[in-house]
Amino acid sequence: MTDIPRDIATDLLDAALMHVPFDGWSDTAFRAAIDDLDVSPAVARGLFPRGAIDMAAAYHRRGDDRMVAALQTRDLTQMRFRDKVALAVRLRLEVVEDKEAVRRGVTLFALPMHAAEGARLVWGTADRIWTALGDSSRDINWYTKRATLSGVYSSTVLYWLGDDSLEYQATWAFLDRRIDDVMQVEKVKAQIRKAPGLGRFMKGADALLTRVKPPKSRRDDLPGGWTVPR
Repeated sequence: MTDIPRDIATDLLDAALMHVPFDGWSDTAFRAAIDDLDVSPAVARGLFPRGAIDMAAAYHRRGDDRMVAALQTRDLTQMRFRDKVALAVRLRLEVVEDKEAVRRGVTLFALPMHAAEGARLVWGTADRIWTALGDSSRDINWYTKRATLSGVYSSTVLYWLGDDSLEYQATWAFLDRRIDDVMQVEKVKAQIRKAPGLGRFMKGADALLTRVKPPKSRRDDLPGGWTVPR
């Protein structure tokens, strides 16, 4: 019988999750995972060059992968687009394995030296959602959609972390309100475009912004860019 190849990276991440609630995404949790699996530190560092930082990033991306997989099983044909977005954000939270691991991750990426990494992860989540929902924008809207959703997602996560309501009903109501706020902004923008004086200005601005294009490629070879397979 042939042995199934061992997925050391996933095993290390799962082992670390046993320690994160107590030690956070720290070197202590990283070393404990290595000891638990009796893995060479060199191998572990090869998979996670920055140690626990890369583990926390991989854990976040694994949640993104599972959210997309869950979204693909849903029939979205009869749903309004705003409801599709709300469902995607909700699924992203529902696939979380350990709420405390997310809490520790928020704490980690709130530190000044890791804030840029945290923002990149949240942007990545917003990008995965829009891509999964079939976003075809190729101008400034590509950026504004992701920036807006990043704000909605971040605020919803913070609310969810402190929510003790039954089945997180308060969080889902909060999420709906945030999306409604965004929709109101879009309505105001549409009204401005129709205004006699401002409409001409907005058309000129829109013509200029259409020259802004989304990135043609993404870098996946940087530290922390590795994604744990499902």
